[in-house]
Amino acid sequence: MLRKIRITLALVCLVLITLLFLDFTGTLHAWLGWLAKIQFLPAVLAMNAGVVAGLILLTLLFGRIYCSVICPLGVFQDVVSHISDMRKKKKYRFAYSPALSWLRYGLLAVFVIALVAGVGSFVALLAPYSSYGRIVQNLFAPVWQWGNNLLAYFAERAESYTFYRTEVWIRSLPTFIVAAVTFAIVTVLAWRGGRTYCNTVCPVGTVLGFLSRYSRFRITIDTRKCNTCHLCEKQCKASCIDASGHRIDYSRCVACMDCLETCTHGAIRYISVSKAKNEKSVREKPSVDKGRRGFLTGAGLLLGTAALKAQEKTVDGGLAVILDKKVPERKTPIVPPGAGSLQHLRQHCTGCQLCVSVCPNGVLRPSSDLGSLMQPESSYERGYCRPECVKCGEVCPAGAIGKISEAEKSSIQIGHAVWVKENCLPVTEGVSCGNCARHCPSGAITMVPMDAEDPASPLIPAVNESRCIGCGACENLCPSRPFSAIYVEGHLVHQTL
Repeated sequence: MLRKIRITLALVCLVLITLLFLDFTGTLHAWLGWLAKIQFLPAVLAMNAGVVAGLILLTLLFGRIYCSVICPLGVFQDVVSHISDMRKKKKYRFAYSPALSWLRYGLLAVFVIALVAGVGSFVALLAPYSSYGRIVQNLFAPVWQWGNNLLAYFAERAESYTFYRTEVWIRSLPTFIVAAVTFAIVTVLAWRGGRTYCNTVCPVGTVLGFLSRYSRFRITIDTRKCNTCHLCEKQCKASCIDASGHRIDYSRCVACMDCLETCTHGAIRYISVSKAKNEKSVREKPSVDKGRRGFLTGAGLLLGTAALKAQEKTVDGGLAVILDKKVPERKTPIVPPGAGSLQHLRQHCTGCQLCVSVCPNGVLRPSSDLGSLMQPESSYERGYCRPECVKCGEVCPAGAIGKISEAEKSSIQIGHAVWVKENCLPVTEGVSCGNCARHCPSGAITMVPMDAEDPASPLIPAVNESRCIGCGACENLCPSRPFSAIYVEGHLVHQTL
């Protein structure tokens, strides 16, 4: 029964989190956004004390339930492993293997160092929730959108507008490649070894593994009933059960409950430690020094780093030939208003792509810069950042993009417009335009005569940088191609006008 309950809850969580990244309308986040906020690493970076404390308490009570139920990448590995079992028609295919402690702790140490140093691209590579988000956003979402467009095609023929077309495009080739490689690695490891990725690579799994050594409820082996048939060991996809020695590595056990239904003698049970002691069952030899030392150096560093980051957070028309627009060379990237600064975003973002998937105007896309790889930045070739849209801040689970109101967004300056004379149609073609001034929501652009001494000369835009908020309406709606005659240069630190 425990196994069936666990599988049901895990599949529900996996499906709902997947829908969060597939939903290009942004309507599901009002109901399901909490699933992103209860993920371990985003909650730590956002200093969501309630969620972090809840997940720690959950692990101390029941073991790595987070890894087997809540984490989408963990559940995804279970799905792949199950499909592998069905294809190979081999139910008992695993075997006990010693923990690769040097690799687990080494990757955790490098992960913490990267977190302290603000190397967000490396942090994003190893974050399990973010890795799954990138896989869905880059690999699954295009298929989902093509299916939607097919339904929209037939709906239009039936004079129904229940579905509407959406544009399918690759927002960042490097991020797409990273997502594809991650998908391949995780799939191969899960296909061949079950939870290998969770117990050798994932830093969250390593930290929770420290805690699960001291969990109140755990899988125990009753040596009086065990006949050493090794079925439990062969069924364990975490490879943490040593049937010969009647030992279980609780730091790697993800509490999947698969072994419970495998044992035909009732020798394996999921019970409290005190009950197991009273029944004089075989207990795991306490490696107190190693476990406590690992917990202090792993979990302590990770949570301590988040505290430091939190402190930094508080201190801190058709006049030209229609061609696809090209991205201008910006000296400073543009990041969403809720981020506050470029440094804050880079230190807190895990690159999960949730904000990218929910952006209704195609403004956000993953960065291709090595220092901020896979983290969101704004570009205005396909749309502009509308003052009334605050979806990215509403869905961000890590606190990298803060939640702001529409009124606050209209007064936050994330950049300023820059006019490029040699691209402007009044200069190159001698015709009137004024598109940038007409659509500027903050009134920062006015049209003035190109020749101050000749009022009849073509009008060109003049930018008042003190009023510009950097929304990109001027850049997006400029008819000049392939480069706009006016573009937005980002600010390292945002200002309130």
